[in-house]
Amino acid sequence: MSDVAAIERLVVKHTELKKEIAKIIVGQDEVIEQILLSIYTGGHSLLIGVPGLAKTLMVNTIAQALGLDFKRIQFTPDLMPSDILGSEVLDQNRNFKFIKGPIFSNIILADEINRTPPKTQAALLEAMQERAVTIAGHQHKLDLPYFVLATQNPIEQEGTYPLPEAQLDRFMFAIELKYPSIAEEIQVVKNTTADRKQVVNPLFNAQDILAIQDLVRRVPVADNVVEYTVKLVNSTRPNLDSASDFVKQYLDWGAGPRASQNLILAAKAHAAVHGKFSPDIEDVHAVVKGILRHRIIKNYKAEAEGISEEDIIDRLL
Repeated sequence: MSDVAAIERLVVKHTELKKEIAKIIVGQDEVIEQILLSIYTGGHSLLIGVPGLAKTLMVNTIAQALGLDFKRIQFTPDLMPSDILGSEVLDQNRNFKFIKGPIFSNIILADEINRTPPKTQAALLEAMQERAVTIAGHQHKLDLPYFVLATQNPIEQEGTYPLPEAQLDRFMFAIELKYPSIAEEIQVVKNTTADRKQVVNPLFNAQDILAIQDLVRRVPVADNVVEYTVKLVNSTRPNLDSASDFVKQYLDWGAGPRASQNLILAAKAHAAVHGKFSPDIEDVHAVVKGILRHRIIKNYKAEAEGISEEDIIDRLL
């Protein structure tokens, strides 16, 4: 199949997939779109939202519709790295045997990732970056596609450990979940309090997802779009001579090169699912907030004046 035909097929399948997910999840279109874009590009996502917004249900539904294995890990203060990765145990013949942990799955929901100490948070890093886990000196490859979707709670500061910048940077998207509108909430209540059970049909399999990831990588990008993207990311860095006064005034730290890479990849995927054969600057703008939100660090002046990351990104655009 040619790439043009593959993109046309992806547009149809993507629309069908969103309809399938909408059987269970009401609204949250933008959130679902960003999660799917990160799956299509082989990235990971961080969901930020208050409890009770159906984050777990959303990930479970997406995993079912994609026909992928799904495991949920509840992060708690006493969780150990071996609880996630697995461990070696002695079998009856006194040989060491590796028992796989829950990280060996296609889609991992790391629930409330900021409730666990940094040592356990770091256990995810190798898996997210290398798609492998090293136990007792042996490297175990993870099945592809592999996707981590972590949730964190913005309001409960008690008993939370902030995610280090290096770990935040591993997530392609940071996605904010908002409360549903009144009309959406009425629909949620009707759906969840009736006796009808909706069934989600798998529309893809692991090979289909890997083929889409390859297709997205092959989408060509014009030099001016790459240049615009790199300059945009560059403009977030307050320690450069070229930085604007606004950035120097409100930011402590800017986004690194991984932001530029992820912006281009996400723009390619965004263009592809909308039937375009090459991304333009509009596609970059469509994904920029989810990709830069967690990569720019505000200073105390921005905090004091109530300036959000979105305000800063809007100003840069």
